[in-house]
Amino acid sequence: MKRRVANTDLKIAPFVLGGNVFGWTADEQESFNILDRFVDEGFNMIDTADVYSYWAPGNQGGESETIIGNWLNKTGKRGDVLIATKVGAIRPGDKAKLNTDYIRKQIESSLKRLKTDYVDLYYTHYDDLDTPIEEVLETYTALIKEGKVRYIATSNMSANRIKDSLKVSKAKGWPSYKVLQPEYNLFDRKQYETGYQALVEKEDLAVMPYYSLASGFLTGKYKTVDDIKQSSRFSTLSRYVNQRGETILKSLLQVAHDYNATPAQIALAWLMANPTITAPIASVSKVEQMDILQAVQLELSQEAVDKLNRASAY
Repeated sequence: MKRRVANTDLKIAPFVLGGNVFGWTADEQESFNILDRFVDEGFNMIDTADVYSYWAPGNQGGESETIIGNWLNKTGKRGDVLIATKVGAIRPGDKAKLNTDYIRKQIESSLKRLKTDYVDLYYTHYDDLDTPIEEVLETYTALIKEGKVRYIATSNMSANRIKDSLKVSKAKGWPSYKVLQPEYNLFDRKQYETGYQALVEKEDLAVMPYYSLASGFLTGKYKTVDDIKQSSRFSTLSRYVNQRGETILKSLLQVAHDYNATPAQIALAWLMANPTITAPIASVSKVEQMDILQAVQLELSQEAVDKLNRASAY
């Protein structure tokens, strides 16, 4: 089941567990239950960030890493999992920072919370246009040499900046970005497919998309856009309330019925059917929702993929 992450020696199952809900909608015990189930079923990559989940009342950021670190300490399973975390995210009132001092401060804090000596994948979470690309990559190079980071990756960075970064790495003989984490799902297709996919194919980058289930829109919880209008999460989901969203939901539910699967499983299987996608990222707040893992067993027919592509055309 495991697949190699391009140009690395990392091998992962084709689904990545998102840790953004740990310390937010999943408390520590439920997070432990989710992590136990995830690993017990043969999956191995966990995605978090230094700022998760600062937005929850009373949180400061780092809660997700702390919970994951406590779980690693309790179970002794550091060797069974791959940990991805991030640096440079914007909090209210902050600017993205990627200067050497900031990265070094953040990696040490992340490692301490995660209770580990290294992370397998370290992401530029948001680009910092005020810090030279050379400074960012030289800092990452030093962290890799020190054994604190195995590989670097990027998210929320423009295609041109990724190209420039790859050129600098090549020219300097420094480690380069190996993974892209874009927003990509059945609803949000255009930016990835028109702005990044050609670059990904040319540079052989692995792709691990976030918002794979469109903030819950594609889980099947909402059967129509009217259901969303009644939801307490309307402000988050309101951008899906349109004719295209209705068309996508309708086709997703039809394909799910055909495969005796859940809409969430089909939405993830659609991503997995794209040859440029290494593994989608999704999170769950309750261990019962871990049935999404069954998406890796689904092989959608070309007819089913085409049907979903037509419904979600942009």
